Amino acid sequence: MELRHLRYFVAVAEELHFTRAAERLHIGQPPLSQQIQALETELGAQLFERSKRWVRLTEAGRLFLDDARRILALAEQAAVTARRAQRGEAGVLRIGFTFSTPLTPLFASVIKRYRQQFPLVSLTLHEMATLPQIDAIAQRTLDLGFVRPPEVEIPAAVELATLRQDPLVLVLPGDHPLAAREAVAIRELAGEAFVMYPKSAGAGISPQIIRLCRAAGFVPHVAQEAGEASTIIGLVAAGCGISLLPASFQRIRMDGVCYRAISDPAASTSLLLARLRGHSTPLIDAFFALVNEAVGAGEAARD
Repeated sequence: MELRHLRYFVAVAEELHFTRAAERLHIGQPPLSQQIQALETELGAQLFERSKRWVRLTEAGRLFLDDARRILALAEQAAVTARRAQRGEAGVLRIGFTFSTPLTPLFASVIKRYRQQFPLVSLTLHEMATLPQIDAIAQRTLDLGFVRPPEVEIPAAVELATLRQDPLVLVLPGDHPLAAREAVAIRELAGEAFVMYPKSAGAGISPQIIRLCRAAGFVPHVAQEAGEASTIIGLVAAGCGISLLPASFQRIRMDGVCYRAISDPAASTSLLLARLRGHSTPLIDAFFALVNEAVGAGEAARD
């Protein structure tokens, strides 16, 4: 049974006249009659009662009409969904983001605009550290990822596009002697205890901090580890040490904590958009275009 057979049947059932139905379908009346007879043979049921003056639905025909209409409606909806998916207007898009990403105006702006422009897309957001995101993109379980520089070699299948630069800031207890300064050099942190993400978290910022400290002549003493930035900031407030975080975290206000600039020019990190190299779908391309539009409009530079 083909969809055209259902369309032929519905037209005859609604017109109750083979000639008018044929005109509506833009086919000849004899071929239409032959197709209806073939459908009845296939079903093993008579759908119409016919005479020279009238055409009537049988009981089987009346029941079949309801199902035929539903099937045709579903087929049309499937076609509409497919066309929307081809235009990047429907489907599922899986996006990862690091812990600091939601604190950047760029992320909030792009996600809000995407939801407004593509309301039929199921946008699933996953908070993940940089390295797990990159692995997920390589494994095709994530489509795009907002990540920080991984500081390690990444799979060749994953490509990174730079969206914005974020300075690193020093996170200090409010009563720390360095809190009286407007800016601090990393070399001045040589004797400090650090609160950092654990290496196992796969956060790009941790190896960068170690690299910056070594360039300043010392290896940081990690006194405490925490998997969440808000926990790191809370531990700093509790006097467990100091930390370095992207400047976007300054939006987290907590009693007993202050943020100070780092004077070292290299103390900055990038916000990157990761995707599978050469992998293009309408959904991914539409999101990528929206991000590029925001970056081009200067939204990535706003704090």
